[in-house]
This record gives sequence, C-alpha cells and structure tokens, in this order.
Amino acid sequence: MSIVTKPASLQFDRIQFTYPGGKLIAIDDVNIDVKPGELVVLVGPSGCGKSTLLRIAAGLIIPSSGSLIIDGEDALKLPPEKRGIGWVPQSYALFEHLNIAENVGFGLKMQKVPKAEREQQVAEMMKLCRIEEMAKRSVRALSGGQRQRVAIARALAVRPRVLLLDEPLAALDPQLRIAIRADLEELLRESGVTTLFVTHDQSEAIAIADKVVVLRNGKVEQIDTPDHLWNYPANEFVAAFLSNALIGTAMTIDTRVVEFADKLTCRINRDATIGQEVKLALRKDNFELAPDGVAARIVFSEYNGGVYNLKVQTDSGVVIPVSSVEELAVGTAVMVNSKKDTEIAVVGV
Repeated sequence: MSIVTKPASLQFDRIQFTYPGGKLIAIDDVNIDVKPGELVVLVGPSGCGKSTLLRIAAGLIIPSSGSLIIDGEDALKLPPEKRGIGWVPQSYALFEHLNIAENVGFGLKMQKVPKAEREQQVAEMMKLCRIEEMAKRSVRALSGGQRQRVAIARALAVRPRVLLLDEPLAALDPQLRIAIRADLEELLRESGVTTLFVTHDQSEAIAIADKVVVLRNGKVEQIDTPDHLWNYPANEFVAAFLSNALIGTAMTIDTRVVEFADKLTCRINRDATIGQEVKLALRKDNFELAPDGVAARIVFSEYNGGVYNLKVQTDSGVVIPVSSVEELAVGTAVMVNSKKDTEIAVVGV
C-alpha cells in the first residue's frame, strides 16, 4: 500500500486576493508552478502573503481572481474536501481528548474508511513518522517535535496529493528547530508527497527546499533553487532577506574583479563589463580582518556562539560585515580585506 496517492502538480496562475473590506491587495498577480513531489518553501517577512497562499490552496479562502490548478484540474471549482489537500496548521490542532492513533486516524474516520483499512493506514503513517510506539499515548504528554509528527501523520493518512505546512517549526525552541528540521525533511522526502512549506526563517528555507519562493507585499520577488538564490539574488531585497547581506556598490576593473571601499578589490561570481557599476551582496563569509586590508572601524559587534559578528565602516563610509573569534569593542580600529578564496554575489544582473 502506497504512503500517499500519486503526488500532484500545483499551479497558482495569476492569483490575486484582497481581504473583504481591505484596500490593500494581499496577493498580487502571483504565479507559482510546483512539480509533482517537489518540496517548495514560501518565505518572506510577516504579512507578505505566505499563509494566505496556503489558505487559498486549501480552499479556506477564495481568490479575487486567477486560477488554482491541481494536476490540470481547476481546483477552485472543488470544495476543500475534494482537493486532495493535507493541511498542517502552525498550532498542529491535535485533539486533546484522543490518543495518538485516534488523532492520526481522524480524517480517515470522517471519510468513513472501513475500520480494517483505516487501522492499516494509521499503522503505516505512524511507522513512517516514527511514532508507532506511542499509539495509545495521550497527546498531552508529547513534546513539540512529537506533536509535529502526529500532525503530519494525520495529514498524510488521508493520502493527499499535496501537503501544506504552515510554519511547522515555529512553536519549537531554537535548539530543537534545527534537529527537527532535518527529521522533517527526511520524513517529507520519504513520503514523496508534493509539499508547500511556509516559513519566515531564511536558513530553514535554504536548508530543505527544492525550490524557494521569496515573497514581499503579496508579490513574488524570485523563485529559484536555494543555491541559485544565494549566488544570484534578483534584487537587493532577496539578497538582504536570505542572508542578512549588506548591499555595496562597486566598479569593475576586470570582467570578474571589482574595486570599492577605499581601493578594496574582490572577485565577483559573474562576468561584467569593465567600468560597469554593480551592486554586491556583502556577506561576512566573504571578508576577514587582515593587516593587508583597508582601514576601518568597528561599528557593531554581536556574540554568536564562539564567533563575533561585526560590521566595520571604512574611511569612505562603506559598511562591511565580517566575523572574528576575538572580542573587539565598537570603535576599535581594524584592517579589513576580502577573502582570496571567495567570490561575492552580484545583485540583480
């Protein structure tokens, strides 16, 4: 017996949505194509439209215009229960009065699946989600990570064509998030289900996605693989949002070398015309404190587990991110240079 039904393709085609009584457009002409079995992450600041798109896919709200296509079928004509959608809300929404097995089988029971078949599917989902030893346990006794797995098992039990996850790690503490994130990705890959995953955490998006959709103010800023987004951000917003990059302006002195900030030179990751002004995504991994660099002064310092994240300002006023294992006070004079073995991403070319 398969874990899920055949995973579906999903298309948001020119979707637009304005909340009733609202003047601002919440979703503005959004186009997203999700291939069968893909894990696509929607990321962006609060209020950008991530969760609204999930609610449209689930049938909880209807767009003002546009089409929602699931496997070539107009899903807007279908009620939520006919769309083949599995939904895991941020709160997990488990039933406290039911044990784990009863929670996992709830959707199947509502679909009037025969008891023997229902029990078999529940057993399969609990094994997949590694909670089979907890079948009779109360959900009140579960940790955050265990609750998440129960919620996903319940969503997968009905064999959805598409699984929707709305901030599934938001309720977990920071230390647990990273461990659970890897576990969750493995679970989703093993299930094979087409997945739309909402998060506001940039590192989360880059770590698990086949494809990342970066949203701002209801619009798509860029859709790409994590690697391509990192190396070829479409604009300053994408570069800054995904990696906390600072944006710098430089002049090319070679097709792959630029000069900025008091004669500081660095290699760039794409070809440019000599004499062209380009914008750079300045990331702390591209720079180092070095005696052969240019003069600067520390304007920001933050301790981050054995490393100090710094911002230094050159005499010309350019601010550059860099890290140091040594504690250095704000105001300290330093020398900064680009690392010789790295290339800096050019923004929007």
